[in-house]
Parts: sequence; C-alpha cells; structure tokens
Amino acid sequence: MSEYDSLIAAARAARENAHAPYSNFRVGAALRSSSGRVFGGCNVENSTYGLTVCAERVAIFKAISEGERGFEAIAIVTGAEKLTPPCGACRQLIWEFCGDVPVVIANLQGAVEVHRMSALFPKPFDASNL
Repeated sequence: MSEYDSLIAAARAARENAHAPYSNFRVGAALRSSSGRVFGGCNVENSTYGLTVCAERVAIFKAISEGERGFEAIAIVTGAEKLTPPCGACRQLIWEFCGDVPVVIANLQGAVEVHRMSALFPKPFDASNL
C-alpha cells in the first residue's frame, strides 16, 4: 500500500464530478494540505474551451479559498491508458502554490508514477524572477 493511495482515491472520486461534454476527457485531482485536509477538484469544460478549468487548478483554488497555504502532495487521475501529467498552466500554479511537492499521476487501470514538481517544471518562473 502506497502512502498516496488515499490521495489517488480522492482524485478518482473527484473525477466522477468532471464536466467534460466536449472532450470526454475526465480528470480528477486531490491536493493534500500540510494540515492533512484533502481538496478534490475536477475539470470543468466550457463550449469556448478557453474558459475550461483543469482539475488541478480547481483543487488548488478550493484549498486557497478555504485558507490553506501549505501543501504536501497532489494526485491526478485520468481514464487514459497513458499517464497524463499536468498541463503547463497547472504546472505553473502547482509550483507557485505548492512548491516542489510530489505529483502523483495515475489512471483507472492502476498505473501510478510519482514525480517531484521540480522534475516536471525544471525552470519555473516565480517570485524569484521579479
């Protein structure tokens, strides 16, 4: 049993609420805060596509809106056979709000990989660049 099993389960559960009528690409994310709370998020598509919000960002925004500021790990689950890492926009926000956390990517078939955020986003733009 992995230390991330419960986080993956929370991301799978969040995925069930995805609103993806255009792409049918349902994504769930779960973000664990330093206080131990877990915030789920799912992708929410819009017909303009540009206003679509990814599951990772929903989870981060929920946590921030509830006062959390420290995070330990994030899990992302899709139904794709090939494991799906976060998009560029999500990488930027994960870095800014969560730092070099473990990013757990999993699918419904049970495949799992864990990457440090610094490996997925090796030269981030952040406050140190300002």
